[in-house]
Amino acid sequence: MSAALPGFPDGLLAEFLAEDAGYFVRGDRLLEAGRSPWQDYEVWETARFGRLFRLDGCFMTSERDEFHYHENLIHVPGMVHAGLRRALIIGGGDGGSAEELLKYPSIEKVVIAELDAKVVDIARRYFQAVHRGAFDDPRVELRIGDGMRYVHDEAPAAGARYDLVVLDLTDPVGPAEALYSEAFFAACRALLAPGGALVLHIGTPVFQPERVQALLQRLRRVFACVRPYFLHIPLYGSLWGMATAADQLDPRAIDAAEIDRRIGERAISLLQHYNGAVHCAQFALPNHLRDLLA
Repeated sequence: MSAALPGFPDGLLAEFLAEDAGYFVRGDRLLEAGRSPWQDYEVWETARFGRLFRLDGCFMTSERDEFHYHENLIHVPGMVHAGLRRALIIGGGDGGSAEELLKYPSIEKVVIAELDAKVVDIARRYFQAVHRGAFDDPRVELRIGDGMRYVHDEAPAAGARYDLVVLDLTDPVGPAEALYSEAFFAACRALLAPGGALVLHIGTPVFQPERVQALLQRLRRVFACVRPYFLHIPLYGSLWGMATAADQLDPRAIDAAEIDRRIGERAISLLQHYNGAVHCAQFALPNHLRDLLA
């Protein structure tokens, strides 16, 4: 929501991270706003982040900041996998996750199952800097529709199997809530090829500790190896959590030198955040997070 606060400049875009705390960015110019069948959307021009996208009053992505989220969501499991060939993205309508997956020379197919066609429309028109043409790559199949239906019904009926399933979703409220359930995690696990993994964001342990705990507990009831990792995402205003979940793939088992070797071997370029040292550092948990996640 836009806020007018005493002593603060006009035009603030604010998001609550908890009932008593939040984060704001100044919006310089509103480029487009409206409501799709599913959610409210806004596109802003900002001095800090360039073009910025919001859904239901929550910051989603921006031109200058997206790499923190998308690189670490995709490459932490992707670089550990022996050779990604097929990937499924649930959500991901801004195209940023697909763009990172397309950097892998082994990738043959990326399916994007996005509920809201308006998100893709906004991305195509305003966020070329995020997707970099990914929607038009012949390896990408865009499916507008319910990701729940695709995972439970359509993909199993087609015999589809994926090396990586990416839940690139809004927070677990509203239309996305059911996609964070234990049953949905189990349905995603059933779509994984041998050696495959699920990856998702799990929220901020600073402002949403109960949510982080609950999601990890659900994942651990479904998968043998669940690895949470954490980084600061400027646009989200906090330390942020992600997690891989698999039966075999373990991103903590590979050292920094091997990650850097694989980046070079696979010719993964244009990385602004992720490297071997960062890969390992994100799994080094301070004591307060060890206690929270125990």
